[in-house]
Amino acid sequence: MIISQTPLRISLAGGGTDFDDYSETRGGLVISTAIDKYVYVIVKERYDDLIYISYMQKEIVRHVDEIQHELVREAMKKTGVDGGIEISMLADIPSEGSGLGSSSSLTVGLLNVLYMYSGRQVPAEQLAREACEIEIDICKKPIGRQDQYIAAFGGICEIVLEGRDVTVNRLQIAEGEKRRVGSNLLLFYTNTTRKSATILTEQRSRIASTLDYLDMIKDLAVKTRESILNRDYEQIGRWLDENWQMKKKLSSNVSNEEIDTMYDIARAHGALGGKIAGAGGGGFLLCYCPRHRQDELREAMSQYREMPFLFEPDGSKIIFNYRRYSWK
Repeated sequence: MIISQTPLRISLAGGGTDFDDYSETRGGLVISTAIDKYVYVIVKERYDDLIYISYMQKEIVRHVDEIQHELVREAMKKTGVDGGIEISMLADIPSEGSGLGSSSSLTVGLLNVLYMYSGRQVPAEQLAREACEIEIDICKKPIGRQDQYIAAFGGICEIVLEGRDVTVNRLQIAEGEKRRVGSNLLLFYTNTTRKSATILTEQRSRIASTLDYLDMIKDLAVKTRESILNRDYEQIGRWLDENWQMKKKLSSNVSNEEIDTMYDIARAHGALGGKIAGAGGGGFLLCYCPRHRQDELREAMSQYREMPFLFEPDGSKIIFNYRRYSWK
């Protein structure tokens, strides 16, 4: 039995510039951090040659091509695992529509555990690159490339994109400073999930007409990086607010009346800024709030469930690996 643990993420700035349609010509830049909420993938050898897959549904098939879960199917093809296996998937938060990158974390975690099952330990760059190949090239998902890389690498990172060429630079921050800035970031659940594909498809189709907004979002990623490195943490909240205003220009479905009301409540009660995590339309609202006003914010946001979190330094990793002699 082998178990992989892969972190979810929050994007602080630059989301949308990681689409190939933008980054191939103008270069993308995202500031993102892994958090201590995870997707787990469990793999166990079976005595027979069947493939058992457990998630919200249960699949039992004989051949890889028969698998309905496209991420599992393509990860098995990519790693060369073809049968006699049982795969179970678990997550700390709703697995779809959270805005925390769970789909890409799952893909990275699947690749990691299946490669280990095959006797290979592969580097984070390969996990991220092949997860992009599966999600973007094979499954044709309308997504960018930041989620796969932060899930594979972990930490607080600057992700620089030139189309398919991606460079991950870990921001060098002392542990005490990480705790300080992290303690001022709060996540509140909007009480709704949404399918991101509709929002991202519209956003992608409008890239040519929203280049100015995307350029400003990329500039905010540069400013956010500098604010983190210069320990000017309260400025991060103000950049989040500007990022949110620009993000709403990218798609008509990023926000709605309920989300706008939720955001206004947060701003009126201590949040310097914030934005919906991920594509928008639901999931989690990320707020930056100084500690001396957090009690006020939590009371005002009491109708929304808070999800406490910490920064996660590690990317996808194998946390359990029990092997025995081959019994086949």
